[in-house]
Amino acid sequence: MTRIAAVHGTLAPHRYDQSAITDMVARRCLPRGADRHALDRLHRAATVRARHLTLPLDEYEALDGFGAANDVFVRTATDMGAKAVREALRLAGLTPADVDLLVFTSVTGIAAPSVDARVAGRLGLRPDVRRVPMFGLGCAGGAAGLSRVHDYLLGRPDQVAVLLSVELCSLTFQRDDPSPANLVATGLFGDGAAAVVVRGSARPGDTPGPTIVDTRSRLYPGTGRILGWEIGDSGFQVVLDPGIPDVVRRHLADDVRGFLDGHGLKPKDVSAWVCHPGGPQILDAVGEALDLPDAALDVSRRHLAEVGNLSSSSVLHLLRDTLADRRPPGGTPGLLLAMGPGFACELVLLRW
Repeated sequence: MTRIAAVHGTLAPHRYDQSAITDMVARRCLPRGADRHALDRLHRAATVRARHLTLPLDEYEALDGFGAANDVFVRTATDMGAKAVREALRLAGLTPADVDLLVFTSVTGIAAPSVDARVAGRLGLRPDVRRVPMFGLGCAGGAAGLSRVHDYLLGRPDQVAVLLSVELCSLTFQRDDPSPANLVATGLFGDGAAAVVVRGSARPGDTPGPTIVDTRSRLYPGTGRILGWEIGDSGFQVVLDPGIPDVVRRHLADDVRGFLDGHGLKPKDVSAWVCHPGGPQILDAVGEALDLPDAALDVSRRHLAEVGNLSSSSVLHLLRDTLADRRPPGGTPGLLLAMGPGFACELVLLRW
């Protein structure tokens, strides 16, 4: 089994209360003189108290077009990504020269050379490092990235892999777009990055992190239009269907129970639920579908309130927080899960 050696999360530099962001969105997205009651209601319903953003608030109103936003993404994602990987390697007691595979996931900007290549050059990773940039997985990217790292290390158990996620969601906010989907997104998403160092089973090293036991991926037919992006002249326009919680209620329980059953487990046996905080209604749907105790998703709800939804980075921040604050008893199982465009679910079975 592969072992998680270290997790490090970082946040964008500019922190604002939700009310200040709502005021900016009202100026940037609503027609002049429009009633902002619906915007205020949607932002309150997100249960987010504050978020970290890439730019100062007043610079978003001046950000002109997809090209300008993407330039900021490339520059900032490289800076934040290099910082996250450097610190995760330090925590794991490793150096950049130890890294055999670098997997990068993001859904909030594009670059060629990709961000992972830029980070590799910045940190001095070996010239023969394998790289896998992944785009389009959305909020599921952190869990899917862990799964792909695990797959790789099963075949190369003497190696070290790093998963890097950088999501600068604020750069995708659409100016002059008062659609419900855009208004919901502007109240929910924040900016952050995370890096996870994973050792193969034969790689020497004393690390206290959990092992990855198994993974599972699920695509739900007929749901491809409920979550994702429409790509237009102004960049990434969010697709966010209000029926997503119903899809979770309809499918998640069977997938999770079937996955756990293959390991002789049931949901009540899971000591830690590392669940991506897609939003309060998504967390409610997960809890109802799996009949979880009220406190099972407390770490997810706290993360959502404190920094918002960081897309693929959030579940990795939650993994870090679980390791730091609520380390489960040794030998017990945990389940890391996230959902994203496809519509898709990614499950990672852990054991402490």
